[in-house]
Amino acid sequence: MRVHSMEKLRPVALLLLRVGLGVIFMHNGYPKFWGARLEHIDEMVHINHLPAYFVDIAGVLELGGGALLIAGLFTRILGLLLAGEMAIAMWKGEQFFQNPLAVDKYELSLALGVGAFALATFGAGPISLDGICFGKGRSGRGAKS
Repeated sequence: MRVHSMEKLRPVALLLLRVGLGVIFMHNGYPKFWGARLEHIDEMVHINHLPAYFVDIAGVLELGGGALLIAGLFTRILGLLLAGEMAIAMWKGEQFFQNPLAVDKYELSLALGVGAFALATFGAGPISLDGICFGKGRSGRGAKS
């Protein structure tokens, strides 16, 4: 298969990346508000001397941001915000700098952060609300995807 023919799959690839990341972010954001609050989240916030409202900010970003990623709305901005959140999670939550070889401790944050950064870079693609509202997969003023 030629590389040019793979380029035709970009809209579908961006759709699948958005939906996949959105579902995972929503799955991780939901418990921060409803049901049994994850004790390890509260413990991580306390151990790292972070304000308790950081959990709420993370929950809004993950639950609301995940839903907006699935819809493909404000994808570039959300991609940056979610990538930043995952960088903080790796730094504070998974203690990346204390043991960078312990990949099993931060692999999910790393994968989600890199995927979110890719969406911030490439945009939502044409199969998205960004594509419908801003034209040709744009996500914001004049930024092409």
